[in-house]
Amino acid sequence: MANYAFLDENNIVVKVLSGIDEDDLSTLPEGFSSWEEWYGNLHGMTCKRTSVNTRFGKHKIEDPEQPGTGIMIDNPDQSKSFRVNFAGIGYKYDEELDAFIEPVIDESYESWVLDTTEGIYKPPVDYPDDGVSYQWDESITNWIVQPPEE
Repeated sequence: MANYAFLDENNIVVKVLSGIDEDDLSTLPEGFSSWEEWYGNLHGMTCKRTSVNTRFGKHKIEDPEQPGTGIMIDNPDQSKSFRVNFAGIGYKYDEELDAFIEPVIDESYESWVLDTTEGIYKPPVDYPDDGVSYQWDESITNWIVQPPEE
């Protein structure tokens, strides 16, 4: 089984479906070169295959030392990493990178930069690792202690 993402006119993912394994061309209808092309034609949209096992530029597999637990580890064979991220609704397909990019958390975060390896937007300052809750303040381009909820 394979997964396919459907894109609107701005290359934004609007739906993701499971479909026929991309390597199984035995039932591919005549006149089509790939299942991407066939599914795209069927739905009248651009279609791109996506890998449920790829996240942040890494291909994951179930930990062979803990079968049945659902614990995933980096696959030693990273050649299986595909299009940087599994496509989700709202992700953007970047043609130049051939990658699905997570949406930026907040459009007003102009200082955040796309990490093309992981396919996510990152702040210019790493999130503090001290156990305290922070929120991003774009006006100072830094993290501030999150005020307690009232």
